[in-house]
Amino acid sequence: MTALLDWTKRRAGPLIVFAILLLLWEFGVKLFGIKEYLLPPPTKVWVEFVKRAPAVMDAAYVTSRQLLAGYLLSIVVSVPLALVVARSRFVEQSIYPVVVFLQIIPKIAIAPLFIIWLGFGFAPKVIIVFLLCFFPIVVASVAGFKSVDPEIADFARTTGASEWKLFRTIQLPQALPDIFTGLKVGAALSATAAIVAEFVAADRGLGYLLLQYNGQFETAMVFAIIIILSIIGLVVYYAVELIERLAIPWHVSQRPAGVTGA
Repeated sequence: MTALLDWTKRRAGPLIVFAILLLLWEFGVKLFGIKEYLLPPPTKVWVEFVKRAPAVMDAAYVTSRQLLAGYLLSIVVSVPLALVVARSRFVEQSIYPVVVFLQIIPKIAIAPLFIIWLGFGFAPKVIIVFLLCFFPIVVASVAGFKSVDPEIADFARTTGASEWKLFRTIQLPQALPDIFTGLKVGAALSATAAIVAEFVAADRGLGYLLLQYNGQFETAMVFAIIIILSIIGLVVYYAVELIERLAIPWHVSQRPAGVTGA
């Protein structure tokens, strides 16, 4: 509970900054007389959003499902793969370069192939989100699993600790900070990945609505969709950060700024 309260207090500052930016945006548009089709004020964005809220929220539900499914799939595949890579030199030398090669391929370039292979449904969007979130989680997790001091591991083995106990009590806790770093990078990419997937081919979702409103020069709704998408991405990111806060409260990354371990 204390960790949760501390985490909530730490979010107060960003909320205040966002409120100040919205006020500057509102008064800046009116002060300089900027036309609404170029840059609508936040109040105009809100009014237009309320008019179309049912359709937008339905699209947000569709996009959120794709985003979460792809992101969770990337976690389920990436972390065990990273563990295997970290523990097997053969896998590291044979599989890891293939993973790096796959990451270098531009996802937007191969996205149409998934549409050809799998159609316009749920699966191709999930795969595109998975591909964009997968690599940072793998890289960070491999670094985490490799960060265990070999002398500590050898000492634990001399005490008769089994491989499972070694993993549970030493390797996993040591790797968690790096794993969470990768999970947060993946979470930040997941919203972008979901929109990229819907840009390629979709008949539902926020990406589909964004293209529609942009084509009709409904700038206020374009901003509304971008804000909703950003909120979805922030919710996923902060959910991961909150889990991190609860899972590893002892780690140096969870200390308030300015507090040292001395």
